[in-house]
Amino acid sequence: MGLLSFIKEAGEKLFGGSSAHAAEPDKDAAAAAAIKTYIETQNLGLTDLAVTYVATSGIVTLSGSAPSQEASEKASLAAGNVANVTQVDNNLVAPAADPAQYHDVVRGDTLSAISKKYYGDANKYNAIFEANKPMLSHPDKIYPGQKLRIPKL
Repeated sequence: MGLLSFIKEAGEKLFGGSSAHAAEPDKDAAAAAAIKTYIETQNLGLTDLAVTYVATSGIVTLSGSAPSQEASEKASLAAGNVANVTQVDNNLVAPAADPAQYHDVVRGDTLSAISKKYYGDANKYNAIFEANKPMLSHPDKIYPGQKLRIPKL
């Protein structure tokens, strides 16, 4: 799937800020394990998931298999929407499909406004919400710096 960039300061706080600056293999491995656990809680159907994290660069690398392009993209988002992660190199093997677009949430964004921008209809916000479940628990709970998957309709 390739490399996606994320905002380092935004996202789930899975590990302490000090791990983002340390060049210690034990801390990198612990952070990778926390990210892997977080991805697995999304129940995306991934198999043989392996996660590496390099704190000095903020890069997460994913490998394994995904049942669909959508699951692969959601795994990238789950890993990337973690504080201190700047990029995700997604090497998951998935069936070929058209990739989705992505949107970086800015202050003042709502799913309705994002839907209007991409689809021309604010009422289609639920498609974006569904495409980002289970990372999103409610349509009103998005935050600046978060990256969202925008599916093709």
